[in-house]
Amino acid sequence: MATVFFTPQLQRFTTTPQVQTDAATLREALEAAFAVNPTLRGYVLDDQGHLRANVVCFIDGRRCSERVLLTDPLHAESRVHVLQALSGG
Repeated sequence: MATVFFTPQLQRFTTTPQVQTDAATLREALEAAFAVNPTLRGYVLDDQGHLRANVVCFIDGRRCSERVLLTDPLHAESRVHVLQALSGG
């Protein structure tokens, strides 16, 4: 099963579950995480359902290529890392 991990920065705002899923795409994997904690959706996706500008996902060490439809494929043992950019100075 694919595993979804969230950056520790998101833990300041909401629970970030580590989720194992048999999802075939990035969107399906994210939806599995949102099913565990629906509040997480607003931190990861915008109101159009696209990745927020300050969020990036890596699948097996490679940056996802599809930020709108989130159709990047996953494999049975994929590791998805969802990171939120930090800003400030």
